[in-house]
Amino acid sequence: MIYDCIIIGGGVAGLQAAIQLGRYKRKVLVIDNNNGRSSICHSYHNILGWPDGVSGTFLREQGYKQALSYGVEFLQKEVISVEKMPATFFVTIASGAIYAAKKILLSTGVMDNIPPYPAIRPCLGLTVYVCPDCDGYEIKDKRTIVLGAGNTGANMALTISYWSNEIIYINDQETDVSQELLEQMKTKNIAYINVAIEEVLAAGANFQGVLLKNGEKVEASRAFIAYGQNEVKSNLAKGLGVELLENKHIVVDPRTKMTNVDGLWAAGDVVAHSEQVTIAMGEGSQAAIWIHKSLLS
Repeated sequence: MIYDCIIIGGGVAGLQAAIQLGRYKRKVLVIDNNNGRSSICHSYHNILGWPDGVSGTFLREQGYKQALSYGVEFLQKEVISVEKMPATFFVTIASGAIYAAKKILLSTGVMDNIPPYPAIRPCLGLTVYVCPDCDGYEIKDKRTIVLGAGNTGANMALTISYWSNEIIYINDQETDVSQELLEQMKTKNIAYINVAIEEVLAAGANFQGVLLKNGEKVEASRAFIAYGQNEVKSNLAKGLGVELLENKHIVVDPRTKMTNVDGLWAAGDVVAHSEQVTIAMGEGSQAAIWIHKSLLS
């Protein structure tokens, strides 16, 4: 069997594209390892129609059901490679099985560098955040800790100081911070602690602070994570000769979302944009529309 389109990545962008293509009566396969960014966020607060927030898990579950209703197929596996022949793409998964498609959509996303403190995971999206554009508002006038490293953490502290005057930056990895950023933090009255973290303190989803290696406890009700080195999952694209930016995000046509490789599209956080759920939805739909148009020719 040759699918009309194989979508690699079943997060927000991939599911939105699958729904659109399913409504076009296209034969679609979504291959996803269920380990994406949206699967660990317990609440998004800046989405139209969800003023009290909505979890990534809920969005994924609803998107999966909706796509299934249009005949979209799903496979929970890891994709190892994608090979392009003149008119067909061949996708190989970890078991060695190979699937063929006329078109490919990469919606493989980005994975944040979350530090390995067990208490953080239940807090993600509720009291601990990674994106100031998404969740800066959630710390409004609240005492907030930035758990981070070097200049990345310092820049995050400065960014979120827009919403709160009680910002503490803990340089967990004790890496260098530029003198310029140190001065800017001082001007903004951002407390700076250059000590590693021993443990994150939380009661379920409620972040409470951190215990430092020196025994000091720092209390706060909110936190942002900013260690840098987030993983942009564009390796499959690179292997196909797709144009990438220096930060490894995929370059696409702004109108169609197709890459420089004919028949290969990309959408969502793996593409160069502001990494928003709402934008990922739009890009998924946009890519699907143009994939459908290309299949008509």
